Amino acid sequence: MSTLTTTAEEVTPIPARPAYRVTGRRVLASEWAKLWSLRSTWITLGLALLFLVAFGLIAASRYKSGINSGHMDPDFADSTAVSLSLFGTNFAQLALGVLGVLVTAGEYSTGMIRSTLAAVPRRLPVLWSKAGVFGLVALAVSTVGAFVAFLIGSGIVSGTPAAMGLSHAGVLRSLLGAGLYLGLVGVIGTALGALLRSVAGGISVLVAALMLIPGLISLLPSSWQDNISPYLPSNAGQSLFALTHDSTTLSPGAGLLVFLCWTALALGGAAYRLVRSDV
Repeated sequence: MSTLTTTAEEVTPIPARPAYRVTGRRVLASEWAKLWSLRSTWITLGLALLFLVAFGLIAASRYKSGINSGHMDPDFADSTAVSLSLFGTNFAQLALGVLGVLVTAGEYSTGMIRSTLAAVPRRLPVLWSKAGVFGLVALAVSTVGAFVAFLIGSGIVSGTPAAMGLSHAGVLRSLLGAGLYLGLVGVIGTALGALLRSVAGGISVLVAALMLIPGLISLLPSSWQDNISPYLPSNAGQSLFALTHDSTTLSPGAGLLVFLCWTALALGGAAYRLVRSDV
């Protein structure tokens, strides 16, 4: 009897472990969890929000003091509540772009990318998920920062020639455009990190593309500047949130199209290297 009982217990089947499939939703959830598990994410997003709001309020306060004292800085003479509130965009773009680079290149520097690609062998969903998750986070933070800076800044310059409200033509488009621009800067940073697989290299290329190259272009003859400058990434992106435009700048629609092309180019290069080369 004991022999029969032992035999029955030995052949009892062990429940099989459930099979987990790699799906787009699960890859997105994984990248979302990894993004918020890093202390650098909280710090850098906080800095980007601080830059966007604080520099906007400083610019609005400086404009107000210039009006009151009668000694207006020429750089602020033609300013509006929108341009003053979005003064910190150039600083916020560096914080978000650098964090975008860290999102991808940081995994290569620590070696964690091997575990990530072992879990998602097709590779490309990893890139799309990283870019999508961080791009949406950067978009949300930037849009909130732009509206906060404008709502407070417009109160500071109330009663001055720069005063504007949300109901003025182009204001909502400018504020939403600033958020979209900074969100896409974050996506470009993510793509550069995956393309170059180096934190230092990705940050260097990002800073060169957004800040150094526009300065170098200004050294060219004016006829060359007019043909090249509007299509640079930073200038095309800034047309998204500029309240006014002239013959030397792109319209918001054209600027968005050009900036999307730059973003697609960076993502395409990152995707090609991710598929074609080993980790």
